[in-house]
This record gives sequence, C-alpha cells and structure tokens, in this order.
Amino acid sequence: MDAALERIMYVEDEPDIQAIAKLALEAIGRFTVHLCDSGASALAEVERFGPDLILLDVMMPEMDGPTMLQVLRTLPAFAQTPVIFMTAKAQAHEIEHYKALGALDVITKPFDPMALPQQIREIWIRHQHHNGAAHVLMAVGENT
Repeated sequence: MDAALERIMYVEDEPDIQAIAKLALEAIGRFTVHLCDSGASALAEVERFGPDLILLDVMMPEMDGPTMLQVLRTLPAFAQTPVIFMTAKAQAHEIEHYKALGALDVITKPFDPMALPQQIREIWIRHQHHNGAAHVLMAVGENT
C-alpha cells in the first residue's frame, strides 16, 4: 500500500519563489506546506513538522541543499525522508549528481506553478512503486 503524501517542507531562500510554490502546493495540490528559508532553519524545524517529503533548493547561502541533505541523513528519524531538489542548474550531469546524493528527482526552475503539485505527485508515486522504502526527493530551484 502506498504511503500518502500530505506534508511537504519546502526549503527555499527566495521569498517570491516560496510564495508561488506554497500557493500552488496548497491551493492546487491540497498539501500542508511548511516553508523554511534556510537549511539550518529546516533542520531545526524538521522534527516538529514531520514532513512526508522535502522540496530542497540546491543553492542557498550558508548551507546549500546538498549539505542540508547530508546532515538530514544523520538524523535517524529522517534518514529515509524523500527529498526532491529544485534548481535552475539542471544539466544532465548535475541531475545525476543530485540523484546520486539521494534525491528522488530534480525539478528545474523556473517551474510551472499549475503543474508543480502533479509533478511532485508523479515523482512520489514513481518512488513508492520502485522502492517501497522512502528516499530523497530533491527540488532544485535557484535563481542563477
């Protein structure tokens, strides 16, 4: 039986991108979304929120997405939490690198807000069917 996807933590340092994604994920996707503006704040809040999935920007100040993922994996309760990277830097070799780090997939920026919830659901379903165990869905989204 597939696990339900309801709670998404979105880690993104750009307020405009946060607002658009949150609106799309809540209004269209009917997800419960918790925003964090840095890797450090996400790590501080992950236990309280208990996300089913983490959308994770790759490029952020102080702690980038890959580093946050590495730290997240040291926390036993979140060692298998699925992560999707969001990024503007999504060449084939970069996508493969992010997946090798443990991401389920990569969503490129700019993203289509109307399609974002369905895109995340499709990655989630594909992950559930292929693995049975939770992995990282990385949403990579930079403005670079």
